[in-house]
Amino acid sequence: MKLEDLILVSVDDHVIEPPNAFARHMPAKYKGREPKVVSINGRDVWEFEEKVTGYMGLNSVVGRPKEEYGMEPLSYEHMRKGTWDIRARVDDMNANGVLGSLCFPTFPGFAGQRFQTVPDKGAALAAIQAYNDWHLHDWANAAPGRFIPLMLAPWWDPQLAAAEVRRMATQGVHALSFSDNPALQGFPSIHSDYWDPVWKACSDHNVVICCHIGTGAKAAHASDESPIDAWITSMPISIANSAADWIWAPMWKKFPKLRMALSEGGIGWIPYLLERANFTHRHHHAWTNSNFGDLQPSDIFNKHIITCFIEDEFGLRNLDSINADMATWECDYPHSDCTWPTSADVFHTQSRHLSDDVINKLTHLNAMREFSYDPFAILGRENCTVGALRAKAAHVSIEPALGMGGAAPVRDPNKPVTSGDINRMFAQADAGTAL
Repeated sequence: MKLEDLILVSVDDHVIEPPNAFARHMPAKYKGREPKVVSINGRDVWEFEEKVTGYMGLNSVVGRPKEEYGMEPLSYEHMRKGTWDIRARVDDMNANGVLGSLCFPTFPGFAGQRFQTVPDKGAALAAIQAYNDWHLHDWANAAPGRFIPLMLAPWWDPQLAAAEVRRMATQGVHALSFSDNPALQGFPSIHSDYWDPVWKACSDHNVVICCHIGTGAKAAHASDESPIDAWITSMPISIANSAADWIWAPMWKKFPKLRMALSEGGIGWIPYLLERANFTHRHHHAWTNSNFGDLQPSDIFNKHIITCFIEDEFGLRNLDSINADMATWECDYPHSDCTWPTSADVFHTQSRHLSDDVINKLTHLNAMREFSYDPFAILGRENCTVGALRAKAAHVSIEPALGMGGAAPVRDPNKPVTSGDINRMFAQADAGTAL
């Protein structure tokens, strides 16, 4: 496979919502109460129902030199335009050689967590639906064939959530962002029949349940003194506990067509998880009463759970230990783990040992099938390759943008950044204050 012939579809990217995202789509009853951007002490923050949320930082550092990563971006002017502007985003995708992108929210939380506990449920539902309409019509549909649209849903009422799934699915949205463990946020667990209306709606309408890392379970900080590198290292694997929980959950028997995705979870650790799951069932099911019939836990995982990776050389060398038909690629633009603008080059280097058939599955065919996404019908396959896309991006600068501005905290070159440092920065960001 030549680099220029790759076709890359990313199943995990993110959008920094532009300041006017909600205004056009909020229903008349709630006009004036929609989430909006305000400036506090030089920091752009979102305000909704009298609460402010700052969220820039590591969510929006793409295009900066790595020395300027951190919580520096405080406002839209401190971010690369492709983080929030649809035309600039497509330019950056072209420069990176990326055809398609599934974008998780930022201000609402990756799964819309910020809306779930708003006291006025009418306003919360209006905001969720306004977000969904903006994301579909003003973001995904603004560049036909380039995006896999993603929806949010209200967790406090599963019937309302199912109705929202149906409303969006009839418009072509086949991905729902959902918590990997809603019980950690005070909602019933995935083992409860509370969620059955949602699972049924997803199953009936071919909607993938996308569970992004950090939407329920989170990587723990070992201590305030621990270098932040340790936390970043464990972040993708932090979804392993939730992955095991989903394997043993009851929805697969009730809704055998249902699928979910471990978004931004990586694949290198999965072979051992599956080995351990099968071991557990073989050694313990006689007293735990788990029942997979003639199947093993790994069969459930391989049939129903989509995996994805950014850089994962070990995982790519051990594809025979997972289901390569359910493995997908991701870019993670514009987060700090993102490999832009060399994502295609990184994947090409790590996949040289794979056949063209396997490469095509990982880069686009699996994602197209599982997310009901067909860019070729709109754009023509010949226009979807890395070579064709990069040829359209000659005008796009991919050089690191020095001094984009922001908080620029003073760092001691002889002392590692610690979990405590980052926790304090996040606390200030959530409070909407300047760092």
